[in-house]
Amino acid sequence: MAFKYKIKPEDVKEIVAGTRYCYASDRVSVDGLPVGYMYREKPEDEDDSGWRFYSGTETEEYVEDEYHFMMFDLNYIANCDPTIVPYLKTKVGAELERVSGTDKFQPVQD
Repeated sequence: MAFKYKIKPEDVKEIVAGTRYCYASDRVSVDGLPVGYMYREKPEDEDDSGWRFYSGTETEEYVEDEYHFMMFDLNYIANCDPTIVPYLKTKVGAELERVSGTDKFQPVQD
């Protein structure tokens, strides 16, 4: 069976210290798309970072299928898309989207 995820475990570098987890869409973790949208909710437990990552290309139907999301070590997703790292200390309640064509994120405007 071929390796499914974007980065093989032996290729992961320590970018984010600690072992907190997050949830990410397969569009980021498998298909290799950059994070386009991320938000931080109240953690489910002490090991949860509260971060949730999407490419921004997921349809409503895609998001409704729980098999398109998986729990990951936050460091793994930081390896998939290092542009998220400067924003990881943002407080619970943050909702950020990538500024088109850049490596920067901004608060989502309603």
